[in-house]
Amino acid sequence: MSTPSDPERRSRPPVSPPSSEAARRLDADPDMLQLGPWAVLHAVLDVAVDAYSDAARRVRATLNRLEDEVFSTSRVDHTQSIYSLKREVREFRDAVQPLVPMVQGLLRGPGGVDHRPEIAPYMRDVADHLHRTDIEVRTLDELLDSVLGAQQARVGTWQNDDMRRISAWAAIFAIPTMVAGVYGMNFEHMPELGWTYGYPLAVGLMAIAAGALYRAFRRNGWL
Repeated sequence: MSTPSDPERRSRPPVSPPSSEAARRLDADPDMLQLGPWAVLHAVLDVAVDAYSDAARRVRATLNRLEDEVFSTSRVDHTQSIYSLKREVREFRDAVQPLVPMVQGLLRGPGGVDHRPEIAPYMRDVADHLHRTDIEVRTLDELLDSVLGAQQARVGTWQNDDMRRISAWAAIFAIPTMVAGVYGMNFEHMPELGWTYGYPLAVGLMAIAAGALYRAFRRNGWL
């Protein structure tokens, strides 16, 4: 007897309900039926672990798409999507982790499969796939923490960029506002008020100062 290979396991589509899929697998393998209750237990566990493995692959694909979007040039906040996926992964982890010690107990406990060589390879195969799925779920949870941190850092960077732009434009408009404020005080004795070139000089000064600031901010990446 040989245990199912990884390609065969990956090619099997998930079937609902799991009990029907377990029955189908037993019907397709008459040799397993001869192993009695252990065959039924193996079929049920095998279906459950396959479903968990398939779910982990789908979560990984979703996480990869989220990573691409987070590190893209678009300014879209994916925090809510990351939190939603993280909540699903936590629920997934809570479903997988209790199964690990139970399967390990079946392997090593009193009357376990170690004393039944005919079923032992199959149960060890299930335990191995479950262990890898458990590691994958833990890794997904940690990666989501990293992606969430990266998203929050990017949001902070966007806010800093916005504040720099706002500050730069405020500085550019501050000079014309200051000059206009001085000439708008309308004091009687202001030398420039009676000067023929006073108005074009004031406007030119405002334009030159604002243009110089705009150029400096553009050169430094603030605008």
